[in-house]
Amino acid sequence: MDGDGDGDGYGGGYRARRTQAERDAVTVEIGYALCSAAFVAAVTFGALAGPALLLELPHLVETLLMRAGLVLAPVVFVVRAVAVLVAFRQGPPQPSQPGRTSPDS
Repeated sequence: MDGDGDGDGYGGGYRARRTQAERDAVTVEIGYALCSAAFVAAVTFGALAGPALLLELPHLVETLLMRAGLVLAPVVFVVRAVAVLVAFRQGPPQPSQPGRTSPDS
């Protein structure tokens, strides 16, 4: 026995099992979050460090651009991934008026 009185062995209250479709939706959303975060991070790095890699710039400017890209790309990656997963967890937006699907209906 786990000591919480419900006998489930997990130490918590009852939690409904997810369907296969729900598990698949979570898997797809995680994959989308990671891929879109990687894309946004790559674009951020390219926008910042690209000129340093492609152009002849003063050494200090090249160093600053490279470091900015190396610092900001992972930050943007994490922010994007978390934002996508939080939006997924909140679910689809609700219509402003019950029974209506769009403002012009």
